Amino acid sequence: MSIRIFVTGGTFDKEYNELDGRLFFKDTHLHEMLKLGRCKVGLDIRTLMLVDSLEMTDADRQLIVDQCRKTKEPRIVITHGTDTMEETARTLGQAVTEKTIVLTGAMIPYKFGSSDGLFNLGSALAFAQTLPAGVYVAMNGRYFAWDNVRKNRKTGEFEEVG
Repeated sequence: MSIRIFVTGGTFDKEYNELDGRLFFKDTHLHEMLKLGRCKVGLDIRTLMLVDSLEMTDADRQLIVDQCRKTKEPRIVITHGTDTMEETARTLGQAVTEKTIVLTGAMIPYKFGSSDGLFNLGSALAFAQTLPAGVYVAMNGRYFAWDNVRKNRKTGEFEEVG
């Protein structure tokens, strides 16, 4: 079984500039993370963009939808910023119904060393292999259906809407 991974950016892939204190994108950390996690799943990785999800546009979301529709793999993981992950999940959930798509991200950049990203990536890969067709958000060892998830901005955790 091969899983397609689409990289879109988010905190997952941010770097820290020690001189000015800003976070920025250089390249995805996905390959390093998969090596560290000793991943043995067949993967096909493609970077679609490296953007903060707060800066993601409708055109960016449409590109994600188009790529999910076009790819031959029936199982997809998307790395995404957490601030608008639920919005992209809703867009995908309404547009792509025949594939298993799992969005995941991190609250802390991978390069900080204390990131939740590695755990979330592993969980997303496991969920992508086992869940039926549909769109899901995977964070902190849990998964949520696209139409029943939100980011709780007070706790910094994802939760069911109802």
